[in-house]
Amino acid sequence: MTRSMTAFASAEAQIGPLSVNCELRAVNHRYCDISCKLPERLRFLEGDIREVLQKKIARGKIELVLNYKRQKAAGPDFLVDMQAVAAVLEATDKIEEQMTSPGPYSALQILLMPGIQREPEVEPELLRKGIIDLCSKAVQELLEAREREGRQLQLLIEERCRHVLEQVKTAQQRMPEVLQRLRSKLHDRILDLIADPDMDRLEQEMIFLLQKLDVEEELDRLETHVAEVLHTLQQDQPVGRRLDFLMQEMNREANTLGSKSSDKEMTQIAIELKVLIEQMREQVQNIE
Repeated sequence: MTRSMTAFASAEAQIGPLSVNCELRAVNHRYCDISCKLPERLRFLEGDIREVLQKKIARGKIELVLNYKRQKAAGPDFLVDMQAVAAVLEATDKIEEQMTSPGPYSALQILLMPGIQREPEVEPELLRKGIIDLCSKAVQELLEAREREGRQLQLLIEERCRHVLEQVKTAQQRMPEVLQRLRSKLHDRILDLIADPDMDRLEQEMIFLLQKLDVEEELDRLETHVAEVLHTLQQDQPVGRRLDFLMQEMNREANTLGSKSSDKEMTQIAIELKVLIEQMREQVQNIE
């Protein structure tokens, strides 16, 4: 399955009193580069979250953002740390012993002191399992989005492969006329050399014309590369790097075809091939 490296996904879950949201953003990258932005209280789960992502994603720059908010409970949404209260009262008693006229203080004032109130804690294992399940759900949604975009990229590349084959066929059909014109040029030059013999020049002309004649190999290799691209697109594994290599090889053949061309139409075919290959190369850059 061809997958794009660009996608977005999000998922939410209720874990105890916490409403947790996970967002995933992915863009193209040469390797698998994962960045996790977690609240401080969830930082201990970063290793587990990375493991979930690495098992499912081979390439791409992945940014995971995790946020949570506490839902309002039916009962009290905070607990009183009575040990902290006892410590405060003991400390105030000792302080008041040193004061000449200690002032009164209320229970509300004690409640507002730092450390007296604390939020109900979520069982760590429950929290860990809930977060991992949430991230797994978000990753699955991300993969589905990548596959949808990957299918579109695959269709575009297959279409351009068909255009490449059309250009190759046009070049093959054009070759007999090109060869005939080259033969005529060679014949005229040989006649010139008969009148004024110069064997070194004749050898140079022969080498030059032979190089111009030999484009059949480039056309054959282009057909072979296109067949390999179409085959690779059907593989059920990451294929982006292999496709990128094939684009480089196809571009090399198109460049060679253009440099050998001594015919206006063949030159135009080489240009069209390079345009098509460059369009495919840009799309391949976004494939996992």
